[in-house]
Amino acid sequence: MFAPKFSFEQEQQFFLDIQQSIENKSFDRLILSQYKGEMTDLEKMTFRIIELQGQATLSCLYHHKTQDITKNYSMNEGIEKIAELLAQSKQANLFALGQEAQLKKNKKKAMLNVQKRQPLSMEIEQRQHNREKHRYVEQQSPFLKHLGITDEKGQVIPSMARKWKQINKFIEIFSNAYAQIDASQQELNIVDFGSGKGYLTFALYDYLQAQQKTPLITGVELRSNLVEFCQKVADDVGFNHLDFFEGDVRSYQPEKLDVMIALHACDIATDFAIHTGIRLNASMIMCAPCCHKELRPQLKSSEVLQPMLQFGIHAGQQAEMLTDTLRALLLKAYGYETKVFEFVSLEHTSKNKMILATKRKDIQQPDAKILQQIQALKTMYGIQKQSLELLLQDQMPIENVGCKC
Repeated sequence: MFAPKFSFEQEQQFFLDIQQSIENKSFDRLILSQYKGEMTDLEKMTFRIIELQGQATLSCLYHHKTQDITKNYSMNEGIEKIAELLAQSKQANLFALGQEAQLKKNKKKAMLNVQKRQPLSMEIEQRQHNREKHRYVEQQSPFLKHLGITDEKGQVIPSMARKWKQINKFIEIFSNAYAQIDASQQELNIVDFGSGKGYLTFALYDYLQAQQKTPLITGVELRSNLVEFCQKVADDVGFNHLDFFEGDVRSYQPEKLDVMIALHACDIATDFAIHTGIRLNASMIMCAPCCHKELRPQLKSSEVLQPMLQFGIHAGQQAEMLTDTLRALLLKAYGYETKVFEFVSLEHTSKNKMILATKRKDIQQPDAKILQQIQALKTMYGIQKQSLELLLQDQMPIENVGCKC
């Protein structure tokens, strides 16, 4: 049985209090500060209990001078890690339901102070409230301040609350999908086409790093000022494997790809991005399509649908639904489990649909039955050309893609 050795009786008692609070489920958080160990620039550590894949886990946020790193431990490993770091820290604060304990020590002595906190019922209510607002991205992460999401105190700026919600929703979706693919892979090659100011790109890097993975991420963006800005932020916060490239799906062709992301790639640029993911056998493809222009001029509704599609808004909605249905079916035909669902609205747009595809099997030939379904839909609506289908058949040059939105 694990039995740590401490220099002072008060330190031993403090550690026992930590263990007891974990066992009786009153543990809220533990903060260790004034670290004197070997980890360079480490300022403090914050331990919390979170739930990962149905298991209680001790999560520690390591606060360094230039970056924050999250590591998750099993309960036994986490308790051992607490003992190790407690011995190397001069101050520790335990927050539990009903009480707060503080340990201060120097070379000669240790002082333990225990105080009662607010009533237990209020603590439980607050804890439940916090659990409902579980976030996948640590609010204190430095990149959020650099991107203008949080202020100097780590508080979300009110005007960015919607973006903060979107970031966490995106990581939640990614996390659930990632659990279905080969999560044992240490390095992940990811390309984010149309990365913009990098909100989601940075959040994904931060999340994967917290999962102790090595994310190799490239954000691809046409606007040079955003590329320069994001690269500087990545350098400033120590995201050493996050790079930004000035270009689009025409000019950036990765050699290896595990995850392909294209949020709001305009019109057929989405098709080129999906084709890149399929061609490179990506394990996951995430798209939020926009500007569905290709199919609408081709629509030839049957007589029974003409009364409905005579209205422009309905014709536009029909073209959008048909476009994304064909994309989803083509992904399924090429071995991907595919979902189409509502995503939270991105800033300044009402487009909130996501196509999420995870690779399920390698295929030699696309599924003939699904291809028949695609052809039947095209025939019904009079569709002669669909870019993703042509790309998969090597019948469309990449120079044809463009976005002027």
